[in-house]
Amino acid sequence: MKTLALLFVAALIWGAGLLAFAARVENSTPAPEPRAADGIVALTGAGSNERIAAGMRLLEAGKGDRMLVSGVNREASREDIRNVSRAVQLLYDCCVDLGFEAADTFGNAQETAGWVAARRYDSLIVVTADYHMPRAMLELGSALPDTALQAYPVETPGFRVRGWWRTSGGARLMVTEYMKYLAILGRETILGLGPKDEPETAAAANSG
Repeated sequence: MKTLALLFVAALIWGAGLLAFAARVENSTPAPEPRAADGIVALTGAGSNERIAAGMRLLEAGKGDRMLVSGVNREASREDIRNVSRAVQLLYDCCVDLGFEAADTFGNAQETAGWVAARRYDSLIVVTADYHMPRAMLELGSALPDTALQAYPVETPGFRVRGWWRTSGGARLMVTEYMKYLAILGRETILGLGPKDEPETAAAANSG
């Protein structure tokens, strides 16, 4: 009986968390105009065309000095991406970098961190799908703890975020994304509970 009660409470907490997560996604678009940052990163995935085009519009508006498109398909050419982004040729040629290494959100974060370090950027606008943004911000925040990040979520074609529960595909996408988000949140929580050097201990170790 006690086990059933605990399972029931856990299910209630999980369900409340899912509804809160979905509400966060629902209310994230249309995204407000972001402040200017050093750079812009567009993460590829479902609805990549819209994500890249949105990032390009921000670049054209002077919201960043350069843009990274992270997780580009290795079979895609620069011209393919330019056509998708509907970019002005001159701006695209000078200020858009393509990353081909990332295969998932963790990879996007690592690829972006390398790009940010190479460019010595302190601030970044993150462009990705509305449902993907919470998880992307967790991963990027972990990889770039000293970089100011602004979220710029983009609506996903074919996904009715405000009625996600009405179709099996929408419900599956939201639940799956929520579970992935929880997994990363749990990982970061566990890592954050690990042992940390006290400032004096770290200083002593460095001096030795």
